[in-house]
Amino acid sequence: MNYSTIIGVLAGILVVSLVIAASSTNAAAFINLPGLGIVVGGTFAATMVSYPMPEFKRLFKLIGIVVREPKVDAKHQVEEIETLARMWFRDDFRGVESHMTRLNNTFLKTGLQLIVDKTPLPDILDLMHWRITRLRAQEHSEANMFRAMASFAPAFGMLGTLIGLINMLPQMGSGNLSEMGIQLAIALVTTFYGLLLSNLVFKPIAIKLERRTERRIMLMTMVLEGISLMSQKRTPGFIRATLDSFIAQHDNELYDAKSNANNLDLHQDPRMSGFGAREEN
Repeated sequence: MNYSTIIGVLAGILVVSLVIAASSTNAAAFINLPGLGIVVGGTFAATMVSYPMPEFKRLFKLIGIVVREPKVDAKHQVEEIETLARMWFRDDFRGVESHMTRLNNTFLKTGLQLIVDKTPLPDILDLMHWRITRLRAQEHSEANMFRAMASFAPAFGMLGTLIGLINMLPQMGSGNLSEMGIQLAIALVTTFYGLLLSNLVFKPIAIKLERRTERRIMLMTMVLEGISLMSQKRTPGFIRATLDSFIAQHDNELYDAKSNANNLDLHQDPRMSGFGAREEN
């Protein structure tokens, strides 16, 4: 379960509700079901027009993915590739084939099967690069669907505002200012709904999906590198070190907290005082 998504949405709703309760004399004026229906219904209708039905049907599944966000253990994938690399380095082909049946990563399984079948490395790389490109294009299109919804929602909010203003016009002739104020409030609240849904729901979901794609592409690239090195019969230790670099944090490349006591101040080290220049004789 992705708690940051749920907590973020609830926190946004709570903040807006507290501001409304603290600043408004009539908080109930912000509740307008017809206006909400125009924004939500119009946004989904425009999305249905813009995308084929099979892609539109995935919309609710994608929302579930964002909420649940099943995590992939990259370290476990590295360990599996290292285990397979050790078998492959020892020419334990039966062990590799037996281990393949227990793999859940279909991308890794495909690459291993190609190696076992003695497929040339360039052909393996071409096929697996194509699969990465296809996944990137598909998931980019899915994220763009929510970005499109983020642009539709404020537009239909303005449409609801126009409808409310049109309903207010007949009241101008009667001079009933209180009724005109009510109709104006109803007109403006639909724009409020459109902006809220766009910036608190649709855009964040699009960003979440894009981040998920980045992580999946990184993992697939790591697996591809492992398959390439196995095909070249590189040592398991070298393969493990190479794959670890994919999941290492950037700060760990420059600084190791465990060796904090042994770190030297570069400004106090005479060997570093002239870094990049020749020492004077």
